[in-house]
Amino acid sequence: MKEVYIIIVTYNAMTWIKECLDSCKGYKVIVVDNNSNDKTVSYISVNYPEVIILKQKNNLGFGRANNIGINYAINTGCDYVFLLNQDAYLVGNVIDRLVNVHLNNLDYGILSPIHINKKENLLDEKFSNYLNSPKNKNFYSDYVLNNDLKDVYKVPFVNAASWLIPIKVLLEVGGFDTMFFLYGEDDNLCQRMEFHKYKVGVVSKAKVIHDREFRNKTIIKKYSKGYFKQQLISYKVSFGNINNNGLLKIKSKKTFIYKQVLKNVFFLKFKTVLGEFNNLRLLRLAELEIRKSYQKNKLKGPHYLKLK
Repeated sequence: MKEVYIIIVTYNAMTWIKECLDSCKGYKVIVVDNNSNDKTVSYISVNYPEVIILKQKNNLGFGRANNIGINYAINTGCDYVFLLNQDAYLVGNVIDRLVNVHLNNLDYGILSPIHINKKENLLDEKFSNYLNSPKNKNFYSDYVLNNDLKDVYKVPFVNAASWLIPIKVLLEVGGFDTMFFLYGEDDNLCQRMEFHKYKVGVVSKAKVIHDREFRNKTIIKKYSKGYFKQQLISYKVSFGNINNNGLLKIKSKKTFIYKQVLKNVFFLKFKTVLGEFNNLRLLRLAELEIRKSYQKNKLKGPHYLKLK
């Protein structure tokens, strides 16, 4: 019997944590709390005393906090970790299904179940968008045409709301890249899986609920604080990609942005000039971090993990 630890990173999780942890009964669970300022930690301590809580003094972000949970799990000698969002809930024996599929498909480094909405009547919208790609055409065709479903479908990316990862793979590929705080870290790890000859897959007959439909969608204005936050993530994901010589594209990107600055100076569009200049400054500041990450991630090893 393979041993699995569920790892849940929490931050002000009271809206979801009861349903999340109730769905995890029967498994060993590690919660890494990112310094919540609601009652998350005390609620778990009182109502789920069997759960291991690793309280952090600061909000470390998604990747770093998961790495702490992964470290703990690895040092127990377990076989797999299952990363689960605080707003996601297991459906039935989803983890057992994933483990069984992996045992017959050892070339996969990440396996994800299907993500469905809270009502369990639709695919989670963002999950659906991730799979709506020419690279995933068999997945949709088999469902729509009522073909026999494969156990697992290879995909280039699936978000990290519910990932099964073998410990063996983590020791070769590493944990989450610490240059990311929130968002982009799952893209980066999927890229590294591909580079190190592991596949990323979605298991067709396993499901989790991703409870996020009610959230308001934020409209981000160009050159706003949110815009530059997204740009920074985009730069790190794109130029840190070890599969397509992303690092070599930084110079041409800087040249392109510089030309945009000059062009808009000529047309007296000073708001755009300032925005593009800040884009250029952002990329220059991130370049050293991206270069270090790129070189490290090309090597095999338990990067970003602190093992005993």
